[in-house]
Amino acid sequence: MKRWLPSLSLHAVLLAGAALTLFPLLWMVSVSFMPAGEASGPEPRLWPSHFTLEHYEALFTRMNVARYAFNSALLALSVTLISLFINSMAGYAFAKFRFLGRDRLLRLLLAAMVIPAQVAMLPLFLMLKSMGFINTYAGVVIPGMASVFGIYLIRQYALAIPDSVLDAARIDGAGEWRIYWSIVLPLVRPVLVTLAIFTFMGTWNDFMWPLIVLTDDRLHTLPVALANLAGEHVQDTELMMAGAVLTVLPVMLLFLALQRYYIQGVMMGSVKE
Repeated sequence: MKRWLPSLSLHAVLLAGAALTLFPLLWMVSVSFMPAGEASGPEPRLWPSHFTLEHYEALFTRMNVARYAFNSALLALSVTLISLFINSMAGYAFAKFRFLGRDRLLRLLLAAMVIPAQVAMLPLFLMLKSMGFINTYAGVVIPGMASVFGIYLIRQYALAIPDSVLDAARIDGAGEWRIYWSIVLPLVRPVLVTLAIFTFMGTWNDFMWPLIVLTDDRLHTLPVALANLAGEHVQDTELMMAGAVLTVLPVMLLFLALQRYYIQGVMMGSVKE
């Protein structure tokens, strides 16, 4: 019994932590199916007295949530695909090419990671305004086209690619673009999936920057639209929870579908130099 006690205690703590983490999510889903007013009544319930889809129907029919979800998906997919392309090329270059000032430039980029994103919002906004990108999707996509984190993550992974493989391809007559597309990308696929999940989730959930850049209601993303909806329906808890479910569900499904590659990329994405 004493031999199993530490293991049982550890599993009990992990189960308790999992329950505390999952309870708000499960309550959110449960409330979204409750009749109006049931969640905020004098006796709050954890389970609906009867299931109803009226709040989801209201979101899609009266509040045009489908359009906002499409806007979010379009922006998240665009930023993810473009950033994967640019970050992978830059990370591969920092890992395998030798050029003047490479290490200094990398250190400078890493130093920029400590600067809070909010500090850069004002100069970034003014730059985009001077280029005429305010109230356009380009104003959301351009800042996310590359990131220091993405470049460094792929660079660390690409360091593990043997130089002999790249040299053999060059001897066989392959150009640098062919090497990048046919050899490097397949070898760094796990970390690309990891970065894709990070980027997609970050863009999908982003609230502050789309709120600043996009002033036209038709261009709003789902988090911004739901924040505006909360101001109009602050007492309608069930409707707000239905909107929250629609916001969380896509990224949760994406993570569950790609979690194997995500974990593999995180575990193998660091190389000792």
